[in-house]
Amino acid sequence: EENVLLKERIDSLSFQIAEMKRLIFGAKSERFIPSAASDPAAPSLFMLDGVDAVQTSQILVKEHAKNIKENPAKATGRQMLPENLEREVIEILPVEDTTGLIKIGEEITERLDYIPGKLYVKRYVRSKFALPIDAYTGVTRVLIAALPTAPIEKGIPEAGLLAQICVDKYADHLPIYRQIKRYERLGMRLNASTINGWMEGINMLLTPLYMALGSVIKNSNYVQADESPIKVLEDTKAKAHQGYMWLYRDPVKRIVYFDYQKGRDSSGPIGFLENFQGYLQADGYNVYEHSQIGGKAGVQLLHCHAHSRRYFEKSLDYDKVRSEYFLSEVQKLYDIERAIREKKMDGEQILKIRTEKAKPILASLGEWLKQNYEQVLPGSPIGKAIGYALQRWDRLSLYITQPYLEIDSNGIENQVRALALGRRNFLFAGSHHGAERIALLYSLIGCCNTHDINPYEYLKDILQRIADHPYKQIEALLPHNWQPLTASPSA
Repeated sequence: EENVLLKERIDSLSFQIAEMKRLIFGAKSERFIPSAASDPAAPSLFMLDGVDAVQTSQILVKEHAKNIKENPAKATGRQMLPENLEREVIEILPVEDTTGLIKIGEEITERLDYIPGKLYVKRYVRSKFALPIDAYTGVTRVLIAALPTAPIEKGIPEAGLLAQICVDKYADHLPIYRQIKRYERLGMRLNASTINGWMEGINMLLTPLYMALGSVIKNSNYVQADESPIKVLEDTKAKAHQGYMWLYRDPVKRIVYFDYQKGRDSSGPIGFLENFQGYLQADGYNVYEHSQIGGKAGVQLLHCHAHSRRYFEKSLDYDKVRSEYFLSEVQKLYDIERAIREKKMDGEQILKIRTEKAKPILASLGEWLKQNYEQVLPGSPIGKAIGYALQRWDRLSLYITQPYLEIDSNGIENQVRALALGRRNFLFAGSHHGAERIALLYSLIGCCNTHDINPYEYLKDILQRIADHPYKQIEALLPHNWQPLTASPSA
């Protein structure tokens, strides 16, 4: 008995060492290739790995501090636009008839705009006309056209520039201080404080849209959930706080919502999913089984086969026969799902093929898990893999009962990639409010990506329209409902 315990301990420690080596030196792919024959159609799974960014962090922070010291933000009021920038003159005449009226001057307003690779100035020229003297009051009134609504009140940026700043940071993960250098090469020096003020203006404009997106997901009947860490600088502390982005995805509408919370406890999903009813798909994190989340009446919790496969992929070196058998059987389930997508089957066809082909595999594999769990050490890598799947097998098999349910939650894990890339570039959010702003932009850009919408074109169009858009019709501006009113810049 003592030898068995010692062997289990050795296997566990060896597995932990191998995992550390794999994280540091190994490949990050989870693609399973059976030893007997390679299957090029086998699906690959996304795995999020931590990366040591201490050295990179020190270099970037020093460079950023040096940049701020050499170019401090100056509160000098409205910034003058350089004369060397190209001007696009836009003449705006009153909609009223000006025939016979005397032109007495012009109102000129300049705003900074951007098209890919180029800064330019929009010069709005509004002619002023003197109306005939009012016989009753003896006053001469001036007729002038209204100025188009600016995305940011009394600000110089146009929608194109604001959209590009957002896309650069939240889609291409380019920190603001790098953007400043690029715009300086294009002929305009922008201060970090100025851009931060613009970003706050964007946040205020888009908040109603962000709230509407959250409401749509809350009211759906199928939601996938996940969470991922993000470092946040505390307002009153020098030490970074470990915050969390909670992600919620509606696979049917193909929309995603990022919700920043200060912690990983149950309060975040309890608040967001308070009125949710339907299917909730998540990994094995026990918070999702909370009585007010996945365990409440009206909510059916189901799990993800990508996570069950992951444990067996890790146990390949310790029990190849059992691990390969499980992975091969689950791969058959993925082949069925691939055929469903390729043939674009309808709901009835999906239920039929899952019942005929997937259900027997799931039933057989469930029995295999029960039998083999009794034959392995619970603390060994293969024991942990079998135990994880066996404990959740009913919820892992639930996806075959509805045609719109998915075999895994890889769709939402793919959205975590954007956050992971962002962490490697900007490293942390400057404040809790800044993290909330990140959540807003990641949500809208994530929805654009899943609907093959150019996020620059979307944000430019939305930022031009939203200030004058009726609040009751705000859902029309969400990415999955969006119909652009302006032509594409590339057209």
